[in-house]
Amino acid sequence: MYGRTNQMRRAAVSVTSNIAEGKGKSSDRDFAVFLCHARGSLHELETQFLIARDFGYLREEGTPTIQLSIAETGKMLNGLINSMRPKLAERKSA
Repeated sequence: MYGRTNQMRRAAVSVTSNIAEGKGKSSDRDFAVFLCHARGSLHELETQFLIARDFGYLREEGTPTIQLSIAETGKMLNGLINSMRPKLAERKSA
């Protein structure tokens, strides 16, 4: 249980840390790469959450809220990544 909790915390922190680190980079391309890393960490968090739920480590009443938060965060990340694609394509053609 402790290992799963620790892994989930690290994945959650990694999502926000990758966004922040990417924003601090000097190019939109670097930022987009770190956003993709953040999305990967979010998928890791979701997987760990599903395992914890399936093993009965979580209270049922809290799981819909967690699932919704993960899904909403994923949508926001995907939207941000997709919004950067035109900028990146524009710069490649220039």
